[in-house]
Amino acid sequence: MHDTHPVLGPPDELSHGDFDMVVRRLADDLAFGTDASRFTGSGLEYAQSRRYEPGDSIRQIDWRLTARTQDTYVKEYEALKRTDVHLVIDTSASMAVSSTTLSKHDLAIWVAAAIGLIAQRRLSPCAVVGAGERTTRFEPSLLRSDLRQSLEPLRLGKYAETTNLGERLEELAARAKRSSMIVILSDLHDLTAMPAIQHAAQRHDVIVFELHDPAEQGQLGAGFFRGREAETGRHFIGHGRLRWHSKNVGHEDDDTGQVLARSGASWLRLDTDKAFLPPLKHFLANRAMAGGGRA
Repeated sequence: MHDTHPVLGPPDELSHGDFDMVVRRLADDLAFGTDASRFTGSGLEYAQSRRYEPGDSIRQIDWRLTARTQDTYVKEYEALKRTDVHLVIDTSASMAVSSTTLSKHDLAIWVAAAIGLIAQRRLSPCAVVGAGERTTRFEPSLLRSDLRQSLEPLRLGKYAETTNLGERLEELAARAKRSSMIVILSDLHDLTAMPAIQHAAQRHDVIVFELHDPAEQGQLGAGFFRGREAETGRHFIGHGRLRWHSKNVGHEDDDTGQVLARSGASWLRLDTDKAFLPPLKHFLANRAMAGGGRA
């Protein structure tokens, strides 16, 4: 299999400086040519024009209205509410197991870091939430140092970590003080994840990036075997013609997007053996044009 990620490798193998450089490059590539303001945007919005009063800045003068009425008018703006962005990263055991150079865990870190940086650039406070056994800060921040420090303990994938995705989502949905954007990066092996996502989508703008390894999609070419799900510890019996991933999760991959769409969440599948920037960029651009994912 040819390498589809010639630049990217496991994020834990890079120094802090090199990691930051790659994240900036990914954020630039992801944001270039797309209007991501509807995705993470903030800023000022025109409200009305009024007559000039002493002390008003000349930068606020509405020159068109002033020329038309022969009286001086200034523009007034209202600040848009900042959208808090919560990046929920599944760091459980199944995310670290990989048949490709880039694991699902690695891909989740790269995507989360790039989206987090884009969010902060557009003045949206960002928080990283670990959905495994490792915990991170819940409070969103505009400081890039906070984003970096939250990602740092998650950069290394671990092969013996249980999943707490459903629990983390329920906790996050309860703690968020206002409607926020929740970005989930997971392989959805947690059986409690789907109900938690559907519940969170009732109040928040939820995006789910479901990560796949190619070994999860084919047949094992073996007879009957006894298996154990990595992070939940649940035992099951399978065979070489069975797609063990669907059996464990409890839903077929093709139905996941439809199930989440009915609950108001957006969904995109990302494969570790394929280039992820083009589909991710297309997905975010379409969300922006549609005004978000809660249509």
